[in-house]
Amino acid sequence: MTTKTGTARRDDPADAGPLLGIPVSEAAALPTTQVLNGLGSTPAGLDADEAARRLTLVGPNAVRTHHAQPLRILGRQLRSPVLILLAVTAFISFFLGQRTDTVVIGVILLASVGLGFVNEYRAERATDALHSQVTHRAVTLRGATPVEVDVTALVPGDVVRLALGEVVPADLRLLTTTGLECDESVLTGESLPAEKSVPPVAAGCALGDLTCCAFMGTVVRAGAGTGVVVATGARAEFGRIALGLGERQPETDFQAGLRHFSVLLLQVAVALTSLILVVNLVLHRPLIQSLLFSLAIAVGITPQLLPAVVSTSLATGSRRLAKLKVLVKRLVCVEDLGDMDVLVTDKTGTLTEGRITFTAALDPDGADSEQALRLGLLSTETDPASGATGAVGGNPLDAALWDAPAAANHPVAGYVRVGLLPFDHDRRMTSTVVRAPDGEQQLVVKGAPESVLARCTTIPPGAEATLRAQFAAGSRVVAVASRAAPKLTVPTPADEDNLTLVGFLIFLDRPKDAAAASLQRLAALGITVKVCTGDNPLVAQKVCADLGLVSGGTLTGAEITGMDDEALTAAAQITTIFARVSPEQKARLITLLRRRGRAVGFLGDGVNYALALHAADVGISVDTATDVAKDAADVVLLEKDLGVLADGVTAGRRIFANTIKYVLMGTSSNFGNMFSAAAASAVLSFLPMLPSQILLNNLLYDASQLAIPTDRVDPEQLQAPSHWDIAFIRRFMVFFGPISSLFDFLTFALMLGAFHAGAALFQAGWFVESLATQTLVIFAIRTRRSPFTRSRPSRPLLLAALATVTIGVVLPLSPLSGILGFASLPLGFFLALAGMVIAYLVLIELAKRLFFAEPEGRLPHLRRRGHQHRIHRRAARFSVSAQQAH
Repeated sequence: MTTKTGTARRDDPADAGPLLGIPVSEAAALPTTQVLNGLGSTPAGLDADEAARRLTLVGPNAVRTHHAQPLRILGRQLRSPVLILLAVTAFISFFLGQRTDTVVIGVILLASVGLGFVNEYRAERATDALHSQVTHRAVTLRGATPVEVDVTALVPGDVVRLALGEVVPADLRLLTTTGLECDESVLTGESLPAEKSVPPVAAGCALGDLTCCAFMGTVVRAGAGTGVVVATGARAEFGRIALGLGERQPETDFQAGLRHFSVLLLQVAVALTSLILVVNLVLHRPLIQSLLFSLAIAVGITPQLLPAVVSTSLATGSRRLAKLKVLVKRLVCVEDLGDMDVLVTDKTGTLTEGRITFTAALDPDGADSEQALRLGLLSTETDPASGATGAVGGNPLDAALWDAPAAANHPVAGYVRVGLLPFDHDRRMTSTVVRAPDGEQQLVVKGAPESVLARCTTIPPGAEATLRAQFAAGSRVVAVASRAAPKLTVPTPADEDNLTLVGFLIFLDRPKDAAAASLQRLAALGITVKVCTGDNPLVAQKVCADLGLVSGGTLTGAEITGMDDEALTAAAQITTIFARVSPEQKARLITLLRRRGRAVGFLGDGVNYALALHAADVGISVDTATDVAKDAADVVLLEKDLGVLADGVTAGRRIFANTIKYVLMGTSSNFGNMFSAAAASAVLSFLPMLPSQILLNNLLYDASQLAIPTDRVDPEQLQAPSHWDIAFIRRFMVFFGPISSLFDFLTFALMLGAFHAGAALFQAGWFVESLATQTLVIFAIRTRRSPFTRSRPSRPLLLAALATVTIGVVLPLSPLSGILGFASLPLGFFLALAGMVIAYLVLIELAKRLFFAEPEGRLPHLRRRGHQHRIHRRAARFSVSAQQAH
């Protein structure tokens, strides 16, 4: 349903001129002033009216459109070669005099196609609704005022701000940079981030050498900057690549399994159909009737409604997830959740309550220290003159410090901030220069204890013991140090030296009460949980121990830095806790875990987690997360609770389990019935079932299976991700198909021996028996447990199956029986039918226990998703509706 956008390639309007933009390779060789002049823009950006005018001329900044396309869906329904051949043959037979049968066949075919169309269309409408709910924003200057706009509304000449973790929204010629680095692997395949600067480059440079440009679809790995949009949509480098891949999304494991299964059934159908046709021609039966019968058998074997069952399952799953407070941005994310077998999560707010409270300010020996509190307040990113926690900029530790009762006593009154060096993930510290009421200036440094202590001239003897005690108690600790700085104004990293330790600020974030139960649920689902945190390793270990999460070891950021990819990949498989890690290290860990074929999810809500969210198979954030984190995520939880995530995983796996039920149905009783028809046609003087009767049987059976997505799933089917195993399906078909055929042959013997049936009576009897057995067998096949007693079906499935069997029983007795070619069945047949159905289900149950008693001996499934998958995933954010596209 996601397609190439027409507007991205709309004809260039004659009056647009330079408003269409400048190729990024040309802009890279020009000074910034010349680029701005060429685009009719300024460093202050465009005004709102001009931006709207350009959007009308140029079109949205999009490479995809999303809308349900009825004709495309109908085309997919009619694409089956067997279906087309059957319709053509029926059309020919109409002119050869078999008009009644042909009309019946036509009506049944239309009903079958219509059923599939309606269900797929509803599923695509659900996908369309998902796309419409998701927006991706960018900060641009409109008349020198920063405003947030949808990325699809950007036009050439807009001036855009870039920050850590954001996806670059268009091709930009950079105007300013501050340590800006971009991950361009989605374009160049290069894993190392590219450093960016403002000076132009030589003309004719390769894409990877355009250091003064940032490209659409790449990710900001470090620093910040601003740039002017030079190309949007299909004119951008990423847009050209995305459109070049075509509108067909890369196959997921689930879709590949469906395709392999369809190939298997096609091979069976071709062999069986050819055999039946040859046998009927050898017996000198009419060519058209033989061809119709053979093709009807092929239709009966092929799973006509499998795409509808799958798409309905996905749409049902997304609605169920929404009720469980899990929002997915794309339907395939439902599958991604079910596939996940490794979850890497942050600690704060997930394993802990996320409500950080300040508990004490201590000197190095562990005694209360007002000086440590005062200097701690002075070294926050909040101006001490205001003391407003809202200006903290999202730092929860600083906010907790200002909210503490001790801060209300105004311990910083009279102090003036002179300069500030903000926190970053490399230094792990914040530094300020402050002037005391007596006029003395000092540099105050606050940050991770190991970083601050490394910059102190001496460490008091009691400091290490104080730290160990606090870490052992699960407290988060921030060290505070200072030195005289009479001439310093704006501090730099080089100034953070020769410090004297003042003390420690102690914070507490208690383990979440429900987290232990949620971790147990994830473990029961076969998901390995790993904790990735910027906190101290001892604190992370204490929290994990309190929650019962067994640790396989701990790695710190410093240790990770010294490891090559091969060593870290091996260590990451068994390590549980990664502490003091930077945003780049988090993304590296996710990438290396994925290399081993694991399906990796990452849960985080801060700006520093955005890189890892992009790197994961499924990025998960929460509704209260920063905009950058929510923008990077594939799944958004309305509650930051691992229990909600476990619900999402369960829903994803339920979809696969229920789809497999439909597949196993089609490869057991349904296949057996078609095999029986082939055998009977070789020995009977008439067709065992008319082509129209076979198609009607198949239509009723398929309609009953549309309730499968609502079915319950046994807990053991959810314990690990399930994957397609064609060898298993083939064994299942060969094992259970003959059991179905056995009861078909019993029905043949009953009809011919006991009731001396002619063609119409024989066909009516077998129609009812085959429909009853292949429909009711779902209750045995849907579970490995004993049906009804230890595993109850859903009510919709139960009612659908019983209604289908009832219709099958009533049809030969109804006024339609003559049109359909049936004769009325005697009462004795129905008594025999009840006995045969019960015997069939009992035998299937016994065979099921024998079949599943053998170990399957499957190899571990390795999931591989290539470069094209990541391009399509990134391209989904540059998407507009069909109405916006035209």
